[in-house]
Amino acid sequence: MEKKKKIRKGDFGYISSQKKKRTMYTILAFIAPLTVFFTGLIIKGNRNTVFTVVAVVACLPACKFAVGMIMMFMQKPMSEKDYRQIEKHRHGLALGYELVISAYEKQTFLDSVAVCGNTVVGYTSREKSDIPFVEKHIQSILRQNGYYVNVKIFRKLPDYLNRLESMWEHHESLEKDIRFTPDEKYPDLTRNELILHTIYAISL
Repeated sequence: MEKKKKIRKGDFGYISSQKKKRTMYTILAFIAPLTVFFTGLIIKGNRNTVFTVVAVVACLPACKFAVGMIMMFMQKPMSEKDYRQIEKHRHGLALGYELVISAYEKQTFLDSVAVCGNTVVGYTSREKSDIPFVEKHIQSILRQNGYYVNVKIFRKLPDYLNRLESMWEHHESLEKDIRFTPDEKYPDLTRNELILHTIYAISL
């Protein structure tokens, strides 16, 4: 029997997968403190016991899981139709899907992001996305990590698909003369993949 592939950050289906996973983690995290609380209530007959104190303290990590779950439920997965269209134009590009870029000021959903050399492009189907903000934010984070790239986010899918085709057609020239030393922590990742990995790090 074929083993089911684990959905990781950057894979299509990540949002739906995380909704299920974070819901399960939240429920499991609340079981222990609730068990302690009701055990104390049954034994002592009131809430003013050490059982309640222990239960409240144990609720703190559970609440953290709950916050993560709520934040993920606020996100809408990307269209499967868009995903299939993008895959047709992916070729050999380093590319990720369903990224919720997080910053102190706001969050921005990017349906897809692709990297080639010093060019980073993305697509968002969300009309209210602040594109100049997320472009600047991603570029700033990447440059802080030593990647002096240019970032362009598209709001129209055809424009994004055309750029993917152009990037693949010229990928050799886009990557020419770029010096790269593999990261000791991720020796198997290419430079393009490391840039994507850095973007994943600022995503939910």
